[in-house]
Amino acid sequence: MLNCPTLPDIREAAERIKPYIKRTPVLTCEGLDCMVGARLFFKCENFQKVGAFKFRGATNAVFSLPEIEVVRGVATHSSGNHGAALALAARNRGVKAYVVMPRTSAKIKKEAVAGYGAEITFCEPTLQARERTLAKVIEKTGATFVHPYNDYRIIGGQGTAALELLEEVPDLEVVMAPVGGGGLLSGTALTVSELSPQTLVIGAEPEGADDAYRSMQEGRIIPSIHPHTVADGLLTSLGEYTFAIIRERIHQIVTVSDEAIIEAMRHIWERMKIVVEPSAAVPFGVLLERKIDLAGKRIGIIISGGNVDLERLPWLSTSNE
Repeated sequence: MLNCPTLPDIREAAERIKPYIKRTPVLTCEGLDCMVGARLFFKCENFQKVGAFKFRGATNAVFSLPEIEVVRGVATHSSGNHGAALALAARNRGVKAYVVMPRTSAKIKKEAVAGYGAEITFCEPTLQARERTLAKVIEKTGATFVHPYNDYRIIGGQGTAALELLEEVPDLEVVMAPVGGGGLLSGTALTVSELSPQTLVIGAEPEGADDAYRSMQEGRIIPSIHPHTVADGLLTSLGEYTFAIIRERIHQIVTVSDEAIIEAMRHIWERMKIVVEPSAAVPFGVLLERKIDLAGKRIGIIISGGNVDLERLPWLSTSNE
């Protein structure tokens, strides 16, 4: 997929990945509805294989590659979820995966990437170190680079989550998704703008990593420099492809405090009885903080993932300070 995905491309991706992914449920919760005064429909990608939406894009990318490009394996850099997703997708296709990970990545994510059979190379926790180390791995192995988000095959795969959401709940007024590198939000925007053009697509981003918000304001990519947020899955900058789609297709990006993210995460755990990671709680945090008036609306929220270090739950660390 060398051009920006169209709706037919996203439908084709859905068929390509169907044998490998889970069709995740859409859950509701009256208690959370009452908190924000809206009707919420949660697309639970925390129940996806590898515990995150990332498996959709990785599977679409790996199974889109011609044999000549995939025979020596695939490679990427990732703090966790994309690395695990690519590792499992590669295993499903019967090829090798090489993943460069920051040495500071969460233990649970390191174990997941290794558990799916990837060969891990650790590096310092900077983008420059990731890219430099990855270049060495690719030079040594001949593996094909699969970018975590700035890849149309990845974006097309991520768009399948919104495709399923709208098939199940077709009359949504708003669809919300978190934004880091922008793969999920751009894929969501492509799907929703084509299938339901009257539906607003809103990105949700931590205040401490608000580069996408600032990029929208400036009309150009503003890199994420020294981001600081509990939502560790949303630290990366937008890519060229994702920014172009987001700029054209979404309604707005709204930022939210870490305090509201933690509160939102805890409410989802307590009321819905499901495990979500901080990044996944960001859209509900926006609603809790009432940064935007969506009272009375029917809102779809993509719960992006559920990979949490249970020994480092954010409300435990804040309560001990």
